[in-house]
Amino acid sequence: MKKTKGYHAFLLLCFLLLFVSGCGPFTSSDNRNLAATPYEETEFLMGTVVRIAIYNKDSEAVLDVAFDRIKELAGFITTEEDGENSLISKINEQAGKEPVAISDDLYKLIKSAVTYSEETNGRFDLTIGPLTNLWRIGYPDARLPDQVEIDQALALVDYHKVVLNDQDQTVFLKDPGMRLDLGAIAKGFITDEIVQVLKENDVNTAIIDLGGNLFVMGKSPRDEQAEWQVGIQDPFEDRGTILGSLPASNESIVTSGVYERFLEIDGKQYAHLMNPETGYPFDNELAGVSVVTKESIDGDGLSTSLFSKGLNEGLDFVNQLDDVDAIFVTKDKDVYVSNGLKDFDLTNDAFTLMNGDDQ
Repeated sequence: MKKTKGYHAFLLLCFLLLFVSGCGPFTSSDNRNLAATPYEETEFLMGTVVRIAIYNKDSEAVLDVAFDRIKELAGFITTEEDGENSLISKINEQAGKEPVAISDDLYKLIKSAVTYSEETNGRFDLTIGPLTNLWRIGYPDARLPDQVEIDQALALVDYHKVVLNDQDQTVFLKDPGMRLDLGAIAKGFITDEIVQVLKENDVNTAIIDLGGNLFVMGKSPRDEQAEWQVGIQDPFEDRGTILGSLPASNESIVTSGVYERFLEIDGKQYAHLMNPETGYPFDNELAGVSVVTKESIDGDGLSTSLFSKGLNEGLDFVNQLDDVDAIFVTKDKDVYVSNGLKDFDLTNDAFTLMNGDDQ
């Protein structure tokens, strides 16, 4: 028997993947000119729940500006539903034929995706599209492909065969059948763009949540000296169930995990995080990884690659990076935090903190 589980199943359960404290009514005694309650808007975009809450007074109109920008960026990234007219779809259609000229925004995103592919030696690979399109995990037609199909798709996954032309701003995929899939990095890119939109409109206290890519702007609305308290998703439960929290300010928290989307066949679960080396979803001791960075695109690119490395290699790797921290949750419900997260507070008794000051 086959079962699929995706973002749609959680819509009525909770709007936030990560619960953020300080979201309700409050009385501000600081000098930021904050509203008594935030201006909020929630829409279903890019296959997930998108929510923005702005706390600055008289900034309600900025919500429309922000959501217009999200829709603009999402429109040329998607390859699903009405995505046949998207720029990504055009690049994929012209694979092995000719380069495709694209917009400044998309070229910037693809160039960043190539850089992450190079820096992770292909553990993050923007040409993973043939595999994700084959498995379709998270969609109603998800299935377990046979080995021949997987081998054929694997032969088309190779970020080295993405040709960028900075002068003409074109992208060319060398082999017919190659497909870009920016799903593992696009939400981070869009989140950072929305941060800029809010800043340009004099917003300095806000929450941006793109279905697991969360950015908290400024300090907590309850106190201009206090950081937000961000809850970290329990990877074994539905959205809104947390295992702990950490303080954050002007930071992105991106979570990848097996709870998001998976395919279940005969009792075995296949997560949506695809291994570009084997053609199968990653299968290691990890249930979830949350990455804390200054920019969301970094958290997006790193969350997948850290998940692929597994616990020990991933923890060692993140501890060597500047301005990057991570929380690793194993399938045995053990929690490991990187060196910079001394203030992480484990609040769920079902989990055990294996390192950190609270051990």
